[in-house]
Amino acid sequence: MYADLHIHTALSPCASDDMTPNNIVNMALLKGLNAIAITDHNSSLNTRAVIEAARGRIKVIPGIEVQSKEDVHILCLFKNSDGAESFSEIIYRHLPRINNKEDIFGNQLIMDCNDNVIGSENKLLLNAVDLSIEDICTYARECGGISIPAHVDRQGYGILYQLGFIPDDLGFTYIEVSRSCDIGTFFNIYPDLKRYHVIKSSDAHQLGDILERYECTKICIPAIDLY
Repeated sequence: MYADLHIHTALSPCASDDMTPNNIVNMALLKGLNAIAITDHNSSLNTRAVIEAARGRIKVIPGIEVQSKEDVHILCLFKNSDGAESFSEIIYRHLPRINNKEDIFGNQLIMDCNDNVIGSENKLLLNAVDLSIEDICTYARECGGISIPAHVDRQGYGILYQLGFIPDDLGFTYIEVSRSCDIGTFFNIYPDLKRYHVIKSSDAHQLGDILERYECTKICIPAIDLY
């Protein structure tokens, strides 16, 4: 399966306004992908629109990239939109009450499946929530999802950089590395992490960032029901 499981829409203020539901779906199809995950910062408000825009042509997995109070990014992926939206409501309640400043951080656009802007999110989505990594994993599991430490090879918001290790008691099965990561070199540095399944994702904030087919690692995530 060729999948990119870390893509932001125009809801994320750091993403391009061109990251609309149809643009994302069509670019993923052009690149020969079978599945994508929509993982905006701390919200799932655009996931249902992307699923509807796909019209069954590509599997769209609803998800969220959550920033924990340890400043670690965690990908949370769900079997359906209902689970993602229930989780999103929990995360939203734990976001600081700080409004977005569009001229500084960017737009937070809410769209429908035809790429029409139907609203914007006022609360800044880039902040850390007041939940621990353990809390986030627990809530995601209760909503029918799984949790994956994001871009563990990077310094910015990666769990290895922030904590120095991956706690065994969190129950992770998968870890994500960035597209530029050489997995062989990574395992030479962190041989104990070979016990995890590794996925490579784009963390796309612009259309051109979405993974090419040849960059995808072969993945199988039975807990998410990709098929």
